[in-house]
Amino acid sequence: MLLNVGRRKQKPETAEMDSKVDVLKTTYLSGLRSKYAEKPWSETFQLVHRCMEKSRTDIMHCGPITRCLQKLQEAQNVTSLSAMVTRLEMIAKQRGLGSHLSPTETACYLTADLFYVEVLLLPGGEVEDVKVAQHGAAPESNASLCQLLRMKKFKEFSLKLDDLASLYNIPGDGDTKLKVYTSLQHLQKDLLKISNLPRRLIESDAHVDMVLNGRIGSVTPSREGSPMSIEYYISPSDALMERLHPGEGSRSQTALVVVGVSAATHRLQMESLIPTPPQVDSLGLPAFIPLSEKCSESMPALFLLKIKPPVPMLNTFIHKMSQITDIPPDADLKGEPLFQLLQSAVLEDERSCDGKDAHFLVSLPDAEFHSYLIADAEWKCDIWKGSLIHTVPFTHPAHVPALLDLLRYQSAINTLLASCITSLKHQPELACDLSGEILPESDCSFSVTFSVPDSDTLAVLLVSVVDCRQLRCKLLMPGTVDHSLDDYISRVLTRCMSIPITLRALRKRISSLRAPELPLEPDSSRKAESSSSTPAHCAVENTPAVLPSAVLSPEPMGEDDLPSNPGHYVMSVAAAPAVDGANTDAIANPSPCASVGVYSHWVASSFPAELI
Repeated sequence: MLLNVGRRKQKPETAEMDSKVDVLKTTYLSGLRSKYAEKPWSETFQLVHRCMEKSRTDIMHCGPITRCLQKLQEAQNVTSLSAMVTRLEMIAKQRGLGSHLSPTETACYLTADLFYVEVLLLPGGEVEDVKVAQHGAAPESNASLCQLLRMKKFKEFSLKLDDLASLYNIPGDGDTKLKVYTSLQHLQKDLLKISNLPRRLIESDAHVDMVLNGRIGSVTPSREGSPMSIEYYISPSDALMERLHPGEGSRSQTALVVVGVSAATHRLQMESLIPTPPQVDSLGLPAFIPLSEKCSESMPALFLLKIKPPVPMLNTFIHKMSQITDIPPDADLKGEPLFQLLQSAVLEDERSCDGKDAHFLVSLPDAEFHSYLIADAEWKCDIWKGSLIHTVPFTHPAHVPALLDLLRYQSAINTLLASCITSLKHQPELACDLSGEILPESDCSFSVTFSVPDSDTLAVLLVSVVDCRQLRCKLLMPGTVDHSLDDYISRVLTRCMSIPITLRALRKRISSLRAPELPLEPDSSRKAESSSSTPAHCAVENTPAVLPSAVLSPEPMGEDDLPSNPGHYVMSVAAAPAVDGANTDAIANPSPCASVGVYSHWVASSFPAELI
């Protein structure tokens, strides 16, 4: 056991006394070490258990002993029946569950008021099976929990157990808990009905289309004791990784549907609120039966969308959610710059957010490097402050589609900004192909200032996230610019959701537009011809330039004309019809995720560095 002693500066006359105390402590610890050096671990565990079982008036004294026991158990290899039972008991205590061993010592039970988990054990401590018995139902085998215990992934097993316990995190007596659980079951049935309503397919990939364009995303019903889950957003890079590495688990953002404790009472449904057959409104959502005393009851609970992973969200979006649900936001809501929250989430290190300017280096194919500066002071404006959201409370199934649309909206903004955040820091000695600065503009829009190729001037790209499925871009730069570039940039950014990839394509497009204005020497002409015969790495960057009609009549590039070069990605952008009075044409695909038609040209042999 370690003793951490913190001392202030002492007066000179007490120095000798402190020295004697230190000597006594050293002698005492040495005596403890020598006494228990030859003792087996089992005896040490029993000693700590006896210390914890003694009643104490001050619970603070038990904290160090509890942490000591936990560290000892986590460090011990589980190779016996007693060791497995001890580990299961510790996990149950951490999750607020009861535990006991069967009289025959063949099963360990982790118990709660409305459910229990039965772990069937073999004499050597191996796990034979894991069963979950929900309220009023017979025990059913749970393959995922069983596999985790067999692989001795106790941390993952504990997290799964926490998800299961969140289904029954209900206040009150047994009767109240049963009513809340019944209400949750009716809610899940209504969410499934909404998800199964017919709609038009937008993306070629059915799963990606359901996640991004489904009324509430891709729903997985509650099964094997796991809560209902809703996949509501996936970025193009994550969708690509799922295609390249199937079976490694979903990389999409997910919300679990559970219940939570509430200080105030809320009226919750006690039956389905969607009539049969459902009546659909103009938005494709069903009409709901009004809540009444017949079909609902007031209870000290509410429903929760448990967000995994937690989402950095703007405070303006948080207040919009509050308006949808009529539940006030958390009074302790702290506002931090969104980019700091994103930096902490992407790099998984809160210490990286030190209140200083952030300068990131992004690596692209062909040894191309971009440098992006994010000034701390500029992002401290109120409209770009937010909080990390773990749960979203609601009380009615009609709230879910609107809440998930806001989560998708925020996720699209986060994906764009996070594409410039990497673990690579800017190196002054490295000559970057592009240096840019990202600045906040109005609500849900930001700008990227960068250098124009072969020029000393700067250009500004304004990016507006209209909603979760539509982006609008506007390029501002000196000289006459073809405004059809705005549509081109919008379509590229919508497809890849990456600022570095978009600026790479944009710079090459600008170079192709400026090239006819420059006189070509004979040698440079031959070089240009030879370079034009080299296979392109990205079809986006080689799509015919949309020049004024006097110079070139653009022809759309067909899918068969796209080059394929191993180790790099290929992406196609279809031409879109022009819209009068707008800076951009109609988005070819309103979804912020590329379709399978785009992904099919991305090579599976290696993953582009800019998408990692």
